[in-house]
Amino acid sequence: MATNTVRVGLVAGGLGAYWPQFPDLLPQLKRSAARVSERMRDLGAEVEVVDVGFISDAEEGAAAAEKLRVAGCDLIVGFLTTYMTATMLVPIAQRSGAPVLLINLQPTESMDHATFDTGQWLAYCGACPLPEMANAFQRCGIPFRSVSGYVEDERAWAKIGRWVRAAGVRAALRRGRHGLMGHLYPGMLDVSTDLTLVSANFGGHVEVLEFDDLRVRVEKVTDTEAKAKVDEAREIFELADSVNEDDLGWAARVSVGLDRLVEDFGLDSLAYYHRGLDGEIHERLGAGMILGASLLTARGIPAAGEYELRTSLAMLIADRLGAGGSFTELQALDFHRGHVEMGHDGPAHLAISARKPLLRGLGVYHGKRGYGVSVEFDVKHGPVTAFGIIQRRDGRFGFVASEGETVDGPLLQIGNTTSRVDFGCDPGEWVDEWSATGISHHWALGTGHRVADLKALADLMDLEFTEVRP
Repeated sequence: MATNTVRVGLVAGGLGAYWPQFPDLLPQLKRSAARVSERMRDLGAEVEVVDVGFISDAEEGAAAAEKLRVAGCDLIVGFLTTYMTATMLVPIAQRSGAPVLLINLQPTESMDHATFDTGQWLAYCGACPLPEMANAFQRCGIPFRSVSGYVEDERAWAKIGRWVRAAGVRAALRRGRHGLMGHLYPGMLDVSTDLTLVSANFGGHVEVLEFDDLRVRVEKVTDTEAKAKVDEAREIFELADSVNEDDLGWAARVSVGLDRLVEDFGLDSLAYYHRGLDGEIHERLGAGMILGASLLTARGIPAAGEYELRTSLAMLIADRLGAGGSFTELQALDFHRGHVEMGHDGPAHLAISARKPLLRGLGVYHGKRGYGVSVEFDVKHGPVTAFGIIQRRDGRFGFVASEGETVDGPLLQIGNTTSRVDFGCDPGEWVDEWSATGISHHWALGTGHRVADLKALADLMDLEFTEVRP
């Protein structure tokens, strides 16, 4: 199971020829570098900063490049404190194998022009080498991005934080282990995913599982463990009168088995489906997945039904960005209220529910074999982002996202998650634009407006990004 830590390599630099000419300059620049390092660590407990110090020439740059290469960073941040030559940073970018972010943060918002001498001006000259770096990086075939501002500029730090978060998600995908259990829901051509393309586009590993891998673990669940899981469900969920105690007990056993499956295989996500036949054990396992899959999703291990691997990955991305991310498809359009109704039967992200989620007993699952308990809720009202992953004809993945608002309104009471989303336009127009992107019929619905974060991630991963706007 991958760690959520993001390792950020930090190197600050300036042109060494200045130091003997202006003795006060280097100490001032090093103070700025120390403050930048401090603020970088303040971006979150999961941020590990590998600070290799201050470089003044190409030789020191080469030494820093080797340190950062060995450290295995997820993002390299180059702090341009004053003018410096491209040869100081290009080797760092070439050898690290990580995305590069250049930051130009001058000491304050503006110089005191009436009193500054040349040495004091040079402390504000970090913008000067940025075009040089851009030119050299492009000619060397090195993608990069930049943020310019001043050391305590909250706007700039918000952008820096976005790049760091994106690097963390990229790292989670590259190190991730993604379970795929069962088989494709028959006929869903859009859901079918070439497993090799997951490694090609994202990195990571897809662990192909059998439902028998779950079966043998469920068979070993004790009555005590099953009761503890039932008690947990009663604490987290409101139970509808339709919940059958035997069905709840079975779902609890499957949930304990799922916990062991995830632990034994070190999974960061799971997509599953099994059709089954005439009440045999695999059908019962598939029908009993919803409770355990929802509990896993709420813990940050997204689980998606219908063998929807790309959506379980989209849910993982949304979760790592702090959005949650619940398994979703279109359900209906409310032209009277201007809302798109979306959700899904099966697993849900309980952590983003608008209220205490409901467990409802169902005597039949629509479109699936079996029966049991299912989750019913709507996503917290407020800003949301619909986000999915496309597999293009040429084998490349792409991101699709659209920002809206979840709002109040009537909801079906059929054991499905359902959210009413206002995208600020006619719902029919939105559905046509959304479908035209080539998205599959499943995606993740997460809290907050996340397009800027998702764009940053797409940039770091060299993926196409499409936003559907009103």
